[in-house]
Formats: sequence, C-alpha cells, structure tokens
Amino acid sequence: MSLDTIIELKEVSVFQKNILILSKVSLLINNGEFVYLIGKTGSGKSSLLKILYADLPIIDGYAKVADFDLRKIRSSEIPYIRRKLGIVFQDFQLLIDRNVNENLLFVMKATGWKDKKQMQARMQDVLSKVGLGTKGFKMPHQLSGGEQQRVAIARALINDPEIILADEPTGNLDPETSKGLMQLLFEISKSGRSVLMATHDYSLFYEFPARIIKCENGKVV
Repeated sequence: MSLDTIIELKEVSVFQKNILILSKVSLLINNGEFVYLIGKTGSGKSSLLKILYADLPIIDGYAKVADFDLRKIRSSEIPYIRRKLGIVFQDFQLLIDRNVNENLLFVMKATGWKDKKQMQARMQDVLSKVGLGTKGFKMPHQLSGGEQQRVAIARALINDPEIILADEPTGNLDPETSKGLMQLLFEISKSGRSVLMATHDYSLFYEFPARIIKCENGKVV
C-alpha cells in the first residue's frame, strides 16, 4: 500500500449470508480521489461498501482501508476504523426525535468525544461547511430532503474522516438539490478526502466527471 493509497483490495470475495456476491475484487483508491461505484440493483454495490466499513467480514484476499487490515481486524477495533470513515446513506438515517445538533452529538459521544466546548465548535464547523450553520435547532421533519442529506454529510464529516462512503446519496433528491450535493462532495474530495459514491444516476457523470468502477456479473471492473 503506497502512501497515497487509502483503500486497497486484492482478490477479495464478498459474501452476504454465505452467498458469493462478488469474486476476486481488486481495487485501489488514493487520497483525495473521487470515485463512482455503479451497477444494477443487486449487483453488489452496497455489499462492497459494507466490506469497506467492516460490516461484512473478509474471508480471503488482502484488504486494507485507512491503515487497517480488514482480514485481521478485531471487533474492538471497528469503532476506530469507523472514525476514519464517514458514511452517508440514501435514506439519511437521522434520529427523528432529536434536532440536528443532537443528531451530531449522538455520533460524537458514540465515537469518544468528551470536551463539551470542542464538541460545540466542531458541530458548528461541520454545519457551516454543509451550508446549515443556522439550522442546528431544527428537527429533521422541519428540513427539506436536501437539507436532511446535508445533515447526514455533516454527521459523516464530524470525525474528520479520511474517506467518505456514500450509498446513493442523491437517490431521494430532485435534480437541482442533487447538483448542490455533488458540488459539496467534490469540494470534500478536493480537501484531500477520498469519496467513493455508489449511484444509479448516470446523468451526474457529465457534469461531475470522475473515475467510474462498476459491479457487473459478480465482478468489479
């Protein structure tokens, strides 16, 4: 793994409930690179992302993500790798009974933050970055879909991760909102973080060109 490489897979099989989804996956992603992950529904995109954030075990091959060897990772180390990863889901996965600030605080407490002043400053910083500096006291239902997805991105950024994994982040958004979100994700990658984004929306490629990898027929090409 070179200094610039943040994700490296060699000859990895991806299983979901003992069913082989993808075989002999080899993949290299460098720091600050933006990469699209495409493929039909059921082709293994989400399973591949789950491998990367240690939600599915690795049985064979070589897999290193942010200096963690995923074949040897112990369950006690999984919170540490997840601090280096920011994960953004299509359906936002916000806690609907808490406001925006409380959603962010929940993640910070779960990942070991203690200092209240630092927590407040970090929350304000990430909300400003995603254009929601004044929305911390809003409940999720008071926000538009695009704003909720920006909260999800703020949450993914909270631990200053090296990698953002985004699973269909524009899937529930209208074209104009999707465009704003893509600009934000590209800015994040320009700041030196890697972004791997699974998507069905091929229209994005023309306006936001980047490297494309594809799950197809049980392989990643």
